[in-house]
Amino acid sequence: MSGSTANRIKESARSAATKVEEAAQEAVHNPVQAKNDILHLPITQAALPFVNGGLAGMFATACIQPIDMVKVRLQLAGEGIKAGPRPSALGITRDIIAQGKVLDLYTGLSAGLLRQAVYTTARLGFFDTFQTTLQARAEKNGTKIGFAERGAAGLAAGGLAAVVGNPADLALIRMQSDGLKPKEARANYRSVFDALTRIAKNEGIAALWAGAYPTVIRAMALNFGQLTFFAESKAQLKTHAPNLSESANRFGASAIAGFFASFFSLPFDFIKTRLQKQHKGPDGKLPYSGFLDCARKVVRDEGPLRFYRGFGTYYVRIAPHAMITLIVADYLKLITS
Repeated sequence: MSGSTANRIKESARSAATKVEEAAQEAVHNPVQAKNDILHLPITQAALPFVNGGLAGMFATACIQPIDMVKVRLQLAGEGIKAGPRPSALGITRDIIAQGKVLDLYTGLSAGLLRQAVYTTARLGFFDTFQTTLQARAEKNGTKIGFAERGAAGLAAGGLAAVVGNPADLALIRMQSDGLKPKEARANYRSVFDALTRIAKNEGIAALWAGAYPTVIRAMALNFGQLTFFAESKAQLKTHAPNLSESANRFGASAIAGFFASFFSLPFDFIKTRLQKQHKGPDGKLPYSGFLDCARKVVRDEGPLRFYRGFGTYYVRIAPHAMITLIVADYLKLITS
């Protein structure tokens, strides 16, 4: 090796060592500036609300999947019958475990996770993006974001996300309701992808969007209750209870949001479940022709209060999911901002 080549290598090594030392000193004296630059790229900042939302939703779903399973079975029990025994959440839980094993409560988890990866990624991502745009406009005009604007953002985010996430939602309902059929009639789906493939093959691609109309309405109602009231409650708590810690503020706002999300969305969730579960009878016809037909027949045959059957179970399913999702998403946003 020549002397000039050796000198160049030494000089390059010395320069690299100097840069490393300067970077280390910068990290010590200015840690905020030293954050990973990739998080601050425009494309990353645009994607982060969607990524954070999806991760938060999937984590929440893994926690509450057994409650969701019981909720679906409650909604499907006694279909078309106004009188008769009223099943309870505890009784349904016992039946599921007695017929199989505890892990049967996690039936459809893969579909639930896929749904969150698509639906919650979209709805929280859209809502956060809309909120950022509204905030920038409000600051420019010297005003504050109002409840109506937050409400419009929640409705729009929920509707857009529901259209994208409907196939996974349909697969989840089919997997959870499969155990209600006689053993010889069960589809015994192996996974969400098996369910999606078989439904599309046997019933057509369009069948994956069965119940899309009530799903969109339900998502808009749920997001109006959840995201709008979460953002509004956080703002109101900061104004009227300024001494609350950030953690207490998040927890209180998410609890309020969970209640309103449950109250507004349960009737639509009920109809959505009925429409997505239905199959053609021996006459080749479906029990319900659509959203309004299902609502009319439930009121006629089962009574209007049937829409709120299992509200306690639904609240226990929606509220913790909303709280976990919103709190985790908020912390992820804090970490990556």
